Amino acid sequence: MTELPHSNPLPWASVPGDLPRSFSARKDFEEFLASLFPTSKGTLSPILGGRLAAEHQLKQLNAKHYGHSRNYLNGAVTRLSPFISHGVLTLVEVRNEIFCQLRRHRQDQAEGAKLINELGWRDFWQRMWQRLGNGIWEEREEYKTGYSASSYDHCLPQDIRDGYTGLACMDAFQKQLVTTGWLHNHARMWLAAYIVHWRQIHWRTGAHWFLEHLLDGDPASNNLSWQWVASSFSHKPYIFNRQSLERFSCGCFCKKCEVQKHCPFDASYEQLQQQLFRPQDKCATY
Repeated sequence: MTELPHSNPLPWASVPGDLPRSFSARKDFEEFLASLFPTSKGTLSPILGGRLAAEHQLKQLNAKHYGHSRNYLNGAVTRLSPFISHGVLTLVEVRNEIFCQLRRHRQDQAEGAKLINELGWRDFWQRMWQRLGNGIWEEREEYKTGYSASSYDHCLPQDIRDGYTGLACMDAFQKQLVTTGWLHNHARMWLAAYIVHWRQIHWRTGAHWFLEHLLDGDPASNNLSWQWVASSFSHKPYIFNRQSLERFSCGCFCKKCEVQKHCPFDASYEQLQQQLFRPQDKCATY
């Protein structure tokens, strides 16, 4: 993230070896980073960083609409995760803003329950990390897919990494991930499920890839969420179908997809379960 102009400087003195704290233009900053990381691809994320940007985004929060629309790609999500991950905002600050907003608009506190619940999940992931340490990089449970951990490939296919799978949805998610450093949570789940279940790639490979790009990349929530999708930290694997994707993306991908007539997601959940998992696996999916 890059800082908003006219923000407060860091309160501590610089020492030899520190990175520069200010640049005359965004282009200069980008060129400086390119000199440090000559093999890296892409450009700077358009997401602005720093306390002023965090406070501005916090004021855009709409707890009531979040609960009703969070699963839609155009829903009222908070986009606060980069600021929380980097310690610019605390969970307590976000919680307090939710309660203040509900009181200000004379809304029942139940209207903010879903968002408060999500803050609770984030706190839970952190506590799991504190307890497990590097154990968050290991399977917490056996898979419920009929496959063992050794059945999954540890190399991310180049067509996924470069965004030319031919699937309009997955390629769009890849592009947003590498160019902005952020993805809607539902898009993360769909992309993770595609990688793990349709392409048989180990969740840890996908988790590493996400952490390469996500501005809100947090090993705890990232890794354990990937395990939740894979079913090594949940009681069933997560999958989706075309109907669900079309609904929550408002149909913005399927009409322009190169392979829409042969969409790998165009089936019922029961059919997909039979295709993706071993016959002896009787688990439900969602």
